[in-house]
Amino acid sequence: MRWGTAAMVAAAVVGAGGAAVLLIGRRASQNVVRPGRPEPGSAPELRVHDLAPGAVVLTRSAATALPGRYALEWPNGGHAVVGEVLATGPQTVTRRLELVDGGSLDPGTKVEFTPRVLTGDPRTALGIDHTDTIAAGEHGDLPAWYTPGKRGTWVLLVHGPGADRTQALPVIPTLRALELPTLTVTYRGDQGAPDSPDGLTHFGETEWEDVEAAIRLALESGAGKVILYGWSTGATMALQTAARSAFRESIAGLVLDSPVLDWSRTVRRERARAGVPAAVAELGALAAEGRAGVDLAGFARLASGTDLHVPTLLLHSPDDSIAPWSAAARLADLRGDLVSLHPVPHAEHAALWNAAPTPYTESLRRWLTPLL
Repeated sequence: MRWGTAAMVAAAVVGAGGAAVLLIGRRASQNVVRPGRPEPGSAPELRVHDLAPGAVVLTRSAATALPGRYALEWPNGGHAVVGEVLATGPQTVTRRLELVDGGSLDPGTKVEFTPRVLTGDPRTALGIDHTDTIAAGEHGDLPAWYTPGKRGTWVLLVHGPGADRTQALPVIPTLRALELPTLTVTYRGDQGAPDSPDGLTHFGETEWEDVEAAIRLALESGAGKVILYGWSTGATMALQTAARSAFRESIAGLVLDSPVLDWSRTVRRERARAGVPAAVAELGALAAEGRAGVDLAGFARLASGTDLHVPTLLLHSPDDSIAPWSAAARLADLRGDLVSLHPVPHAEHAALWNAAPTPYTESLRRWLTPLL
């Protein structure tokens, strides 16, 4: 059901309250069409309960009890890395404290639990030399990090919504070990990049053109082929670029981490996780669809792999609370000739590397090697 029809139905149901329904839907869509802005009350308050040598005791939540490596962040540049779960209690969880590399972590500190284990840029975070470069986008300059390699195939790394280029940092060492040049890109709406003309995200409907601009930069800089590697909606942008770009024949493969393949269910899940009531989440999804101009038929075509023409590594979690596993499994089933599906259990959306760093990077290495 398209937004115009849904809005008319809603207005007819509530009569004189139709305007209020539309307003509620619009408000509920704000954090969908303008990602990255904090939403008060959308996550439980987490704090440090205690510290011990090599350990930190945190408020227990679904996130803080996840296996793997994650980060704690707090105001004024606070950042720490935590590892395996050491103990759990009714209200707390104890994790290995690997590193405090920003600020002072003390009992009582209120923290955010995030996948951002690495911060900075390839040089400061990994000791890997890089060059700051620019792709010429339709609406202005798009900053990118370039790391050199001997191969003629470049890997273009596309982060997801609510994240930035640091999302790609954990996989750069694996790509460097394979001697693959990388280009970690930005797109409209990112810090340092131009805004989209209306200030809204379009879930890849327009942003894929900025990925195409990065392909142009890579080819003009000596790349023979490119592999597109994206997270969340960044993975969806990679699919769209592979289907729609004038450079599609230069694309040698795709790596899709937690791709958004079922847009409607993903948005409803995201709104529900933010604590939005189901009826309001429904209105918010419909409003977001209309405001962003989402082409649901186009998403369905991507999700079925109709236009897929290159080998694709699909990394997804059966426990993803945002992008449904069923959509990833269906794509792999429909296009088993091209799609290799690698499940990462007990991982959250676009945090697969965090849940299982070694298996994740080994799956990536094994899949890439035959393409080189």
